[in-house]
Amino acid sequence: MSLKKHTVLVTGGSRGIGRAIVLELARQGANVAFTYQKEDASAHRTEELAWGLSGSATAYKVDSGNGEEVKTFVRSVAVQHGTVDGLVNSAGIRMDRTLLYMDDDEWDKVIDVDLTGVYRMTKAVIPYMLKAKKGRIVNIGSISGISGLSGQTNYSAAKAGLHGFTKALAKETASFGITVNAVAPGPVETEMLKGLSEEYLERLLSNIPAKRLCSPEEVAMLVCFLLDDQMSPSYLTGQVLSLDGGMGL
Repeated sequence: MSLKKHTVLVTGGSRGIGRAIVLELARQGANVAFTYQKEDASAHRTEELAWGLSGSATAYKVDSGNGEEVKTFVRSVAVQHGTVDGLVNSAGIRMDRTLLYMDDDEWDKVIDVDLTGVYRMTKAVIPYMLKAKKGRIVNIGSISGISGLSGQTNYSAAKAGLHGFTKALAKETASFGITVNAVAPGPVETEMLKGLSEEYLERLLSNIPAKRLCSPEEVAMLVCFLLDDQMSPSYLTGQVLSLDGGMGL
Protein backbone atom coordinates (compact mmCIF):
# COMPACT_ATOMS: atom_id res chain seq x y z
CA MET A 1 0.00 0.00 0.00
CA SER A 2 1.21 3.53 -0.72
CA LEU A 3 -1.03 5.95 1.12
CA LYS A 4 1.74 7.59 3.13
CA LYS A 5 1.21 11.36 3.39
CA HIS A 6 -1.99 11.18 1.33
CA THR A 7 -4.72 13.52 2.56
CA VAL A 8 -8.02 11.66 2.82
CA LEU A 9 -11.40 12.93 4.03
CA VAL A 10 -13.72 10.44 5.70
CA THR A 11 -17.30 11.24 6.66
CA GLY A 12 -18.83 9.58 9.71
CA GLY A 13 -15.44 8.52 11.06
CA SER A 14 -16.16 8.39 14.78
CA ARG A 15 -17.62 4.88 14.90
CA GLY A 16 -18.39 1.67 13.03
CA ILE A 17 -17.20 1.32 9.45
CA GLY A 18 -16.02 4.93 9.36
CA ARG A 19 -13.76 4.48 12.39
CA ALA A 20 -12.26 1.29 10.92
CA ILE A 21 -11.49 3.18 7.70
CA VAL A 22 -9.89 6.09 9.58
CA LEU A 23 -7.68 3.72 11.58
CA GLU A 24 -6.62 1.66 8.55
CA LEU A 25 -5.72 4.84 6.66
CA ALA A 26 -3.71 6.09 9.62
CA ARG A 27 -2.01 2.71 9.86
CA GLN A 28 -0.90 3.18 6.26
CA GLY A 29 0.50 6.64 6.96
CA ALA A 30 -2.27 8.85 5.60
CA ASN A 31 -3.30 12.23 6.99
CA VAL A 32 -6.99 11.74 7.72
CA ALA A 33 -9.60 14.40 8.36
CA PHE A 34 -12.87 12.86 9.46
CA THR A 35 -16.29 14.28 10.23
CA TYR A 36 -18.79 13.46 12.92
CA GLN A 37 -21.96 15.10 14.17
CA LYS A 38 -22.78 14.22 17.77
CA GLU A 39 -20.48 11.88 19.66
CA ASP A 40 -17.55 14.01 20.87
CA ALA A 41 -16.06 11.32 23.11
CA SER A 42 -16.16 8.70 20.36
CA ALA A 43 -14.56 11.10 17.87
CA HIS A 44 -11.76 11.99 20.28
CA ARG A 45 -11.18 8.30 20.99
CA THR A 46 -10.80 7.67 17.24
CA GLU A 47 -8.23 10.50 17.09
CA GLU A 48 -6.27 8.98 19.97
CA LEU A 49 -6.22 5.53 18.38
CA ALA A 50 -5.11 6.95 15.02
CA TRP A 51 -2.31 9.05 16.46
CA GLY A 52 -0.75 5.91 17.86
CA LEU A 53 -0.31 4.61 14.31
CA SER A 54 1.84 5.73 11.37
CA GLY A 55 -0.38 8.55 10.15
CA SER A 56 -2.67 11.07 11.80
CA ALA A 57 -6.36 11.79 12.16
CA THR A 58 -8.22 14.96 13.05
CA ALA A 59 -11.90 15.09 13.92
CA TYR A 60 -14.17 17.87 12.64
CA LYS A 61 -17.69 18.39 13.90
CA VAL A 62 -19.61 18.99 10.67
CA ASP A 63 -23.33 19.05 9.94
CA SER A 64 -23.65 17.23 6.61
CA GLY A 65 -26.97 18.96 6.09
CA ASN A 66 -25.31 22.39 6.03
CA GLY A 67 -23.72 23.03 2.65
CA GLU A 68 -21.67 26.03 3.83
CA GLU A 69 -20.33 24.10 6.81
CA VAL A 70 -19.28 21.26 4.50
CA LYS A 71 -17.50 23.68 2.14
CA THR A 72 -15.67 25.32 5.03
CA PHE A 73 -14.47 21.94 6.30
CA VAL A 74 -13.14 20.86 2.90
CA ARG A 75 -11.51 24.23 2.27
CA SER A 76 -9.73 24.24 5.63
CA VAL A 77 -8.31 20.75 5.10
CA ALA A 78 -7.21 21.54 1.54
CA VAL A 79 -5.47 24.74 2.68
CA GLN A 80 -3.74 22.96 5.56
CA HIS A 81 -2.46 20.03 3.50
CA GLY A 82 -2.31 21.62 0.06
CA THR A 83 -4.45 18.94 -1.56
CA VAL A 84 -7.25 16.44 -1.17
CA ASP A 85 -6.16 13.04 -2.48
CA GLY A 86 -9.15 10.97 -1.44
CA LEU A 87 -12.69 11.09 -0.14
CA VAL A 88 -14.61 8.31 1.59
CA ASN A 89 -18.33 8.93 2.01
CA SER A 90 -19.05 6.66 4.95
CA ALA A 91 -21.60 8.56 7.05
CA GLY A 92 -24.97 6.85 7.15
CA ILE A 93 -28.01 6.17 9.27
CA ARG A 94 -30.83 3.63 9.25
CA MET A 95 -34.40 4.13 10.42
CA ASP A 96 -35.99 0.80 9.52
CA ARG A 97 -39.73 0.42 9.26
CA THR A 98 -42.09 -1.05 6.68
CA LEU A 99 -43.39 1.55 4.25
CA LEU A 100 -46.94 1.31 5.60
CA TYR A 101 -45.79 2.61 9.01
CA MET A 102 -42.90 4.84 7.91
CA ASP A 103 -43.40 8.55 8.48
CA ASP A 104 -42.10 11.40 6.34
CA ASP A 105 -39.36 12.31 8.82
CA GLU A 106 -37.91 8.79 8.76
CA TRP A 107 -37.84 8.87 4.98
CA ASP A 108 -36.39 12.40 4.75
CA LYS A 109 -33.65 11.91 7.35
CA VAL A 110 -32.27 8.74 5.78
CA ILE A 111 -32.30 10.18 2.27
CA ASP A 112 -30.68 13.42 3.46
CA VAL A 113 -27.82 11.78 5.38
CA ASP A 114 -27.19 8.73 3.19
CA LEU A 115 -27.60 10.33 -0.23
CA THR A 116 -27.87 14.13 -0.19
CA GLY A 117 -25.03 14.35 2.33
CA VAL A 118 -22.81 12.50 -0.16
CA TYR A 119 -23.79 15.00 -2.85
CA ARG A 120 -22.86 17.97 -0.63
CA MET A 121 -19.49 16.57 0.47
CA THR A 122 -18.47 15.31 -2.97
CA LYS A 123 -19.45 18.56 -4.67
CA ALA A 124 -17.23 20.45 -2.24
CA VAL A 125 -14.26 18.13 -2.86
CA ILE A 126 -14.49 17.75 -6.64
CA PRO A 127 -13.04 21.18 -7.59
CA TYR A 128 -9.77 20.37 -5.80
CA MET A 129 -9.45 17.02 -7.54
CA LEU A 130 -10.30 18.47 -10.95
CA LYS A 131 -7.61 21.12 -10.49
CA ALA A 132 -5.04 18.46 -9.51
CA LYS A 133 -6.29 16.11 -12.27
CA LYS A 134 -6.26 13.21 -9.87
CA GLY A 135 -8.24 11.85 -6.94
CA ARG A 136 -9.96 8.84 -5.48
CA ILE A 137 -13.56 8.76 -4.25
CA VAL A 138 -15.05 5.75 -2.48
CA ASN A 139 -18.69 5.65 -1.43
CA ILE A 140 -20.01 3.19 1.14
CA GLY A 141 -23.10 1.63 -0.39
CA SER A 142 -24.93 -1.48 0.71
CA ILE A 143 -26.25 -4.82 -0.47
CA SER A 144 -29.61 -3.27 0.46
CA GLY A 145 -29.16 -0.87 -2.46
CA ILE A 146 -28.62 -3.79 -4.84
CA SER A 147 -31.28 -6.30 -3.86
CA GLY A 148 -33.45 -4.32 -1.46
CA LEU A 149 -34.32 -5.46 2.05
CA SER A 150 -37.74 -5.59 3.67
CA GLY A 151 -38.25 -2.78 6.15
CA GLN A 152 -35.63 -0.62 4.47
CA THR A 153 -37.40 1.19 1.64
CA ASN A 154 -35.79 4.47 2.70
CA TYR A 155 -32.31 2.98 3.22
CA SER A 156 -32.50 0.82 0.08
CA ALA A 157 -33.60 3.82 -1.98
CA ALA A 158 -30.77 5.97 -0.61
CA LYS A 159 -28.11 3.32 -1.26
CA ALA A 160 -29.44 2.48 -4.73
CA GLY A 161 -29.30 6.21 -5.46
CA LEU A 162 -25.74 6.30 -4.14
CA HIS A 163 -24.75 3.48 -6.49
CA GLY A 164 -26.21 5.41 -9.44
CA PHE A 165 -24.47 8.58 -8.25
CA THR A 166 -21.18 6.66 -8.19
CA LYS A 167 -21.53 5.45 -11.79
CA ALA A 168 -22.63 8.80 -13.20
CA LEU A 169 -19.87 10.74 -11.45
CA ALA A 170 -17.29 8.21 -12.61
CA LYS A 171 -18.27 8.98 -16.21
CA GLU A 172 -17.98 12.72 -15.59
CA THR A 173 -14.53 12.56 -14.00
CA ALA A 174 -12.65 9.64 -15.58
CA SER A 175 -10.92 11.83 -18.17
CA PHE A 176 -9.55 14.00 -15.33
CA GLY A 177 -7.76 11.10 -13.63
CA ILE A 178 -10.38 10.73 -10.88
CA THR A 179 -11.82 7.35 -9.96
CA VAL A 180 -15.20 6.92 -8.27
CA ASN A 181 -16.19 3.54 -6.87
CA ALA A 182 -18.50 2.15 -4.20
CA VAL A 183 -18.20 -0.69 -1.72
CA ALA A 184 -21.50 -2.45 -0.99
CA PRO A 185 -21.13 -4.52 2.18
CA GLY A 186 -23.58 -7.09 3.40
CA PRO A 187 -24.48 -6.97 7.11
CA VAL A 188 -21.52 -5.52 9.02
CA GLU A 189 -20.83 -6.17 12.69
CA THR A 190 -21.32 -2.62 14.00
CA GLU A 191 -23.56 -0.67 16.36
CA MET A 192 -26.17 -0.54 13.57
CA LEU A 193 -27.01 -4.20 14.18
CA LYS A 194 -27.54 -3.79 17.91
CA GLY A 195 -31.10 -4.39 18.95
CA LEU A 196 -31.75 -7.13 16.40
CA SER A 197 -33.14 -10.31 17.89
CA GLU A 198 -31.10 -13.53 17.91
CA GLU A 199 -33.78 -15.12 15.74
CA TYR A 200 -33.43 -12.38 13.11
CA LEU A 201 -29.63 -12.65 13.15
CA GLU A 202 -29.83 -16.42 12.69
CA ARG A 203 -32.10 -15.96 9.66
CA LEU A 204 -29.72 -13.35 8.33
CA LEU A 205 -26.69 -15.61 8.67
CA SER A 206 -28.54 -18.49 7.01
CA ASN A 207 -28.63 -16.41 3.80
CA ILE A 208 -24.88 -15.72 3.85
CA PRO A 209 -22.73 -18.51 2.37
CA ALA A 210 -19.76 -17.35 4.49
CA LYS A 211 -21.94 -17.95 7.58
CA ARG A 212 -20.75 -14.82 9.37
CA LEU A 213 -21.09 -11.06 9.36
CA CYS A 214 -18.63 -8.79 7.60
CA SER A 215 -16.18 -7.01 9.87
CA PRO A 216 -15.61 -3.23 9.66
CA GLU A 217 -11.91 -3.94 9.14
CA GLU A 218 -12.66 -5.93 5.98
CA VAL A 219 -14.58 -2.97 4.55
CA ALA A 220 -11.66 -0.70 5.46
CA MET A 221 -9.18 -2.97 3.65
CA LEU A 222 -11.16 -2.80 0.40
CA VAL A 223 -11.67 0.96 0.72
CA CYS A 224 -7.94 1.53 1.20
CA PHE A 225 -7.17 -0.60 -1.84
CA LEU A 226 -9.46 1.58 -3.96
CA LEU A 227 -7.81 4.75 -2.58
CA ASP A 228 -4.31 3.55 -3.39
CA ASP A 229 -3.27 4.81 -6.83
CA GLN A 230 -0.36 2.35 -6.98
CA MET A 231 -2.32 -0.75 -5.98
CA SER A 232 -5.70 -0.03 -7.60
CA PRO A 233 -5.62 0.75 -11.34
CA SER A 234 -7.13 4.05 -12.47
CA TYR A 235 -9.02 2.03 -15.10
CA LEU A 236 -11.14 0.66 -12.26
CA THR A 237 -13.91 3.23 -11.92
CA GLY A 238 -17.69 3.39 -11.74
CA GLN A 239 -17.90 0.02 -10.00
CA VAL A 240 -20.07 -1.11 -7.09
CA LEU A 241 -18.05 -3.86 -5.40
CA SER A 242 -20.12 -6.25 -3.28
CA LEU A 243 -18.52 -7.37 -0.03
CA ASP A 244 -21.24 -9.68 1.18
CA GLY A 245 -19.81 -13.14 1.87
CA GLY A 246 -21.68 -14.47 -1.17
CA MET A 247 -25.07 -13.20 0.01
CA GLY A 248 -25.95 -11.73 -3.37
CA LEU A 249 -25.08 -14.83 -5.41
